[in-house]
Amino acid sequence: MLKILVIWPQVCNPGIMFISAHRTIAHLDLDAFFVSVECLKNPALRGKPLLVGGRSDRAVVAACSYEARRFGVHSAMPMKLARRLCPEAMIISGDMESYSKYSRVVTDIIADRVPQFEKASVDEFYIDMTGMDKFFGCSLYTRELKKAITSETGLPISYAIATNKLVSKVATGEAKPNGQLEIPFGNEKKFLAPLAVDKLPMVGSKTSALFRQMGVRTIKTLSEIPVEMMENLMGKNGIELWRRANGIDDTPVVPYSEQKSISTETTFETDTIDISFMQAKMVQMTEKIAYELRQQNKLTGCVSLKIRYSNFDTITKQVRISYTALDDVLIETVKTLFTKLYDRRLLVRLLGVRFMHLVPGNYQICLFDDRDDMIRLYQEMDKLNGRFGKYMVMRASGFLK
Repeated sequence: MLKILVIWPQVCNPGIMFISAHRTIAHLDLDAFFVSVECLKNPALRGKPLLVGGRSDRAVVAACSYEARRFGVHSAMPMKLARRLCPEAMIISGDMESYSKYSRVVTDIIADRVPQFEKASVDEFYIDMTGMDKFFGCSLYTRELKKAITSETGLPISYAIATNKLVSKVATGEAKPNGQLEIPFGNEKKFLAPLAVDKLPMVGSKTSALFRQMGVRTIKTLSEIPVEMMENLMGKNGIELWRRANGIDDTPVVPYSEQKSISTETTFETDTIDISFMQAKMVQMTEKIAYELRQQNKLTGCVSLKIRYSNFDTITKQVRISYTALDDVLIETVKTLFTKLYDRRLLVRLLGVRFMHLVPGNYQICLFDDRDDMIRLYQEMDKLNGRFGKYMVMRASGFLK
């Protein structure tokens, strides 16, 4: 792979080092992650068309194997349609606990080996490798990392290296399954040009349909539309899509940290031993920060509860859970922690709830069974709270008597 370096003259300062003219970003994505985990648990499933999700007609496909994809099946497709396209496919209920476990293992492997990375979801990562060429060689280093992940977990993973996050992500999609791809500096537009326009992040079904009506089917055609026209057509999103079509992306790799959290706590006006009162407060607090979690498009993998007694003794307990942002799961977890922590002989002064180990992701991936009605319920509640004010719609169990 050809690398272009800007070599600064060392006349003024002989200590000046070589500076790379561009960033080097690697994007790693576990192949059909949920399906791959299921195949690890049951090797007899390898090579077969598999669907992960609920079995009813109302369910959706959470993930599918590459064998099923050959029949036109894809994630988020109604299960009824997927079964019609691929009648011989096996349907497996999701196991978010196992997926969360393997996600954490892969995260630990990457964290031990790279200087800076971003966990973009439970199964994909960005690594900023800028400047590492002069020490290790980015190509060799990423290839060895891929081998380490597969060797230690048994999971297949694909990656791509480019000068920005956008191009590396698109390139990883082209490298799958279990592949690797490098886009040299200056070749970003050339690589993107022949690809279908819906390969660009941000181009969903509605935008794709609009582009088809305009006769725009490839990224090359989109890149040639004047940016002013794109702005008139789609506003700020139009400008951003034009930039992406031209391979432009300055988005930084945001360092991943398990310490990120979201929390809330409340001090009672009067110390209490009223269990019903405290449970209602816990429901309120959990709903509040679960809503904030979904607004930030994040999932939590760890829940902590804090209790402070009237004598100011403070105890906390936390538990790791499958990644989620669902109120009902989180409320049940908080109540369980409370049962384990609470000493009924003492008055309680304060309660606090904290979500930790946050990762980007949509709460819908946690719903593998026949719960599309629950998905719609959360979406409508969040929509109403967003429109009329936070916490306008809440569970009855959270209201104080």
